[in-house]
Amino acid sequence: MPALIGIALSLAVAVLGRRAGFDRDRAFYATITIVVASYYVLFAVVGGSTPVLVVETMVMALFVAAAVVGFRSGAWLIAGALAAHGVFDAVHGQLLTNPGVPAWWPAFCGAYDLGAAVWLAALLRHDMRRRTRLSASCAPAR
Repeated sequence: MPALIGIALSLAVAVLGRRAGFDRDRAFYATITIVVASYYVLFAVVGGSTPVLVVETMVMALFVAAAVVGFRSGAWLIAGALAAHGVFDAVHGQLLTNPGVPAWWPAFCGAYDLGAAVWLAALLRHDMRRRTRLSASCAPAR
């Protein structure tokens, strides 16, 4: 059930972002990437473990860096970072014991991340096709 809710919520946020025009700003999905990466840091604080807090902060820094670089260079990197965070959610428990993480969180967050990554990739692919068609239609006739 947490995975279904994660997917549904990622799609709801994506549709809201599209309808409200939030996703016209390149920062929208970069910000989402930073936010989803921050939750494990929050859970480390809740769990009261300073060593885990340090590790989770370092991992978050990697996703923040990917979001910033993707914002500046290309949103495909952001889509990849979201997908990578979904994979990270799947293996997080094997890599690190964070006592503040709810049992349902990895499935929920992983599904959310992958849903957002797929949506963003679809938007980027659609935009690439549209630009290709526009440039072809603007080419001089031979």
